Amino acid sequence: MTRIMNMKTEKDCIGEMEISSDLPYGIHTVRAMDNFPVPGPPVAPALIAAIMQVKKACAMANKELGLLEAEKADRIIAACDQANAADCPLSALQGGAGTSTNMFVNEWLARKAGEAIHPIEDVNLNQSTNDVYPTAVKVAAIGAFRKLATAIERLQGVFQVLEKRFSGITTMGKTELIDAVPMTLGSQFGAFAEAFARDRWRTFKCEERLRVINLGGTAVGTGLTAPRSYIFLVTEKLREITGLGLCRAENLIDQTSNADVFVEVSGILKACSANLVKICGDLRLLHMDAKIKLPAVQAGSSIMPGKVNPVILESVIQIGIKVQANDFVITECASRGSLQINEFMPLLAAALLDSLELLECACAMLATHTEGIDANVLECERRLSIAQEIITAFVPVLGYERATELLQQFGQTGRTDFRVYLTEELGEDVVSKTLSPQNLTALGYR
Repeated sequence: MTRIMNMKTEKDCIGEMEISSDLPYGIHTVRAMDNFPVPGPPVAPALIAAIMQVKKACAMANKELGLLEAEKADRIIAACDQANAADCPLSALQGGAGTSTNMFVNEWLARKAGEAIHPIEDVNLNQSTNDVYPTAVKVAAIGAFRKLATAIERLQGVFQVLEKRFSGITTMGKTELIDAVPMTLGSQFGAFAEAFARDRWRTFKCEERLRVINLGGTAVGTGLTAPRSYIFLVTEKLREITGLGLCRAENLIDQTSNADVFVEVSGILKACSANLVKICGDLRLLHMDAKIKLPAVQAGSSIMPGKVNPVILESVIQIGIKVQANDFVITECASRGSLQINEFMPLLAAALLDSLELLECACAMLATHTEGIDANVLECERRLSIAQEIITAFVPVLGYERATELLQQFGQTGRTDFRVYLTEELGEDVVSKTLSPQNLTALGYR
C-alpha cells in the first residue's frame, strides 16, 4: 500500500516551499540540504547536543524574565531534553557560519514542542547563530577534552606500569638509530609516560581557555535586540545545565569575532598527536629490534603465512597525522574570519571535535594494546653483551684513552662477546656494577 505524503507550505525570506509535514524540521533545513549536498560526515551529534543545551538555557532565561510564555518555554525545555533523538541531516561543511545548523535545531525543537511554537520567534528568542554556535562548540569541546584527559590518564598509567616492570632490564639506547649507550628498558618507557603526563596536564588545562563564552552577544557581540537582564542571566542558566564553569566574556565583540582560542587548544591536540606518532614509531622500532614483543592482534598478510604486523601502532600513527591535518584546518578557519564573524566556524567545529574524538579513541586503543607488551629479556642481554658501545659507561673508570685502547685490542681478537672480554680485563665486580640498572639510571656517576 502506497503511503500518501502530507505536504504543507512554508515560507522564508527567499519564498515559499512545499515540504512534507512528516519531517522533523522545516524549510530552512530543507533549503540547507539542497544547498549543501556535500558528502562526508554530518554535523557532529555532540555539537547538536550542545546546541540543545544552549537553547534550553535560553528558554529558561526567557521564561524567568517573562520574555517567553511559561507554557511555551516549558515545552521547548522538554524538547531540548530529547537531544539524542535529533538526527541532523546536514553536512558539516556548510556556509553561513553555522546558521543552517542553528536553524535545524530551532525547527526540530519547534516541531517537538508543538504547533504553537515558532522556531525563530520562540526557540531562537534573543539569540543569534553568532553567539549560540560558538558557545555550543565550546560546550561540546569541553566535554570531549574531559574524556580525552581521562583516556590519556589511563595511557600514562599503562606506561608507568611497564616502566616499573622493565626497570631491571638493561639494553642499548640508540641515537641516529645506532646503538649509543646502555640504559634500562624501563627508563625508555618512563620517558614515554612523562610525555603522556604532559599531554594529560595540557589537555586538562584547555577547559580554562574554552570556558569563556559569548552567549548573549547576539549578532556581533553588542547584545543588540536582547534585554540586558537576559544577557546577564543566560550564562548562569547554561552553567547550571551543563555543570561546567562557564563565564560570560568581558568583551563579547572579541569572543564573537575572534576564534584564536580554538587554534590554541588545537595546538595542544597537535602536541598530543606528535607524542602518539613518535612513541608509536619508537614501539615499532623496539619491536623490530626484538627488544619487546607486541601483542599479535591479526594476520598481517594475504600472501605471507604467519606474518603479524604492528597494525594498532600504525592506526594510531594515522590518527595522529589526521589530527595534525585538522590543526591546519582549524588555523586556516580561524584566520579567515572577517570583521565581526567567523564564517568558517562549521569546518572549524567539525575538525576540532573530530580531533578530540580521534585522539580519545587512539589513546584507548594504544593503552589496551600496550598492556600486552612483553620484554624480550634474552635478546636485550644478547645485544648488550656484543655491543662495543657499552664502553662509554666505563669512561669514568678507565678514562677515554684507556677505553679506546680496549676497543682496539678487542677488535684484533676476532671475538664477538665484548662484555666477556671486558670482564676478563676489568673483573666481574667492575663490569656488573658499571652496567647495573641502578648505575645506568642514576643521574651522573659517584
